[in-house]
Amino acid sequence: MTLQSWPIIGGLLSGTPEAGPTPRVVVGLGNPGREYASTRHNVGQWCIDRLAEAHSTGRFRRSRLAEVAEGTIGGRRVVLAKPRTYVNNSGRAVTSLMAKYTAAPEDLLVVYDEMDLPAGSIRLRARGGSGGHNGMKSIIDATGTQEFPRLRIGVGRPARSGGEVEHVLGSMPSGEKASVDDAVSRAAEAIEAVLRDGVVEAMNRYNVNPPEQV
Repeated sequence: MTLQSWPIIGGLLSGTPEAGPTPRVVVGLGNPGREYASTRHNVGQWCIDRLAEAHSTGRFRRSRLAEVAEGTIGGRRVVLAKPRTYVNNSGRAVTSLMAKYTAAPEDLLVVYDEMDLPAGSIRLRARGGSGGHNGMKSIIDATGTQEFPRLRIGVGRPARSGGEVEHVLGSMPSGEKASVDDAVSRAAEAIEAVLRDGVVEAMNRYNVNPPEQV
């Protein structure tokens, strides 16, 4: 059976615990290497680190295509993964993880940066297109489906038109970093809610604007 032909049943979309060993695979996108660790493009991986720390999953194991930690969140067996591929080649790592853990698309949850959301916002969706994000485009092309949940962390757009690459590969000033760091924490909470209650309930709870800073 190909990835394209897997049905969308149960899993993250329903919120109903499933029998069997298949884990939920939560993937945070980002570029490998220390020089990219603090950039906007890597906020998905910040979220994975936050979850791993909160739930004491232990050290990440490094393979050729991803760093992986395993544990339990919300009563679900979970694989937390940070691809070692560059963002625009994320599909290669994701399909490898899905094959290794025999995971269907509904078992997947992808976390990544989004320029079309203000810095500090998060948005959870059950399915959808790439929205112009090269990492999501790579995953959709590689899996042959858009039918998997995703959580976007807002990093805002650059003030200068045409500066998108520099923006996502750049570090943030302290005020913006504080807002995005708060969004990463809320994104981790939203993922916990998805795993515990299902994506629809989590969307209702977390797809709201953050409180204004006073």
